[in-house]
Amino acid sequence: MLRTIFAVTMLTATPALADFEKMEVNGTVDAAMSRLQSAVEDAGATVFARVDHAKGASDVGMELPASQLLIFGNPKLGTPVMQEDMRAGLALPLRMLIHQDAEGQVWVTYEEVEDMFDDLDVDDDSEAVEKMEGALEKFAKAAAG
Repeated sequence: MLRTIFAVTMLTATPALADFEKMEVNGTVDAAMSRLQSAVEDAGATVFARVDHAKGASDVGMELPASQLLIFGNPKLGTPVMQEDMRAGLALPLRMLIHQDAEGQVWVTYEEVEDMFDDLDVDDDSEAVEKMEGALEKFAKAAAG
């Protein structure tokens, strides 16, 4: 007699909930993004892209409130982190979002650096990680005006 046993295992993968920093911004999304981009470039980092999410939505006949993403980095900081764990390249380069909420308030938002590397073999206390944290805070303040 053959006995068949079925085992049903349900695995639920819950993504880690990242912590985000959020700061109120004076002025428009476009003006804040220009301040942010200038601060990033003045610090010697490279701007890889400025993505206008609202324009992208409009291009396909949909709507989003004003929202732009800046993608930027500095190999002097990112390379040592990637040398510790190449998977850090999934979180780098850095990103900051400036967006308008439903009430019309503009915000700058970014993921906390330590959270980006939580599941990686990256030392949270490394000099590069600390410099990234400081830079993101400085850039957010510049964007906020």
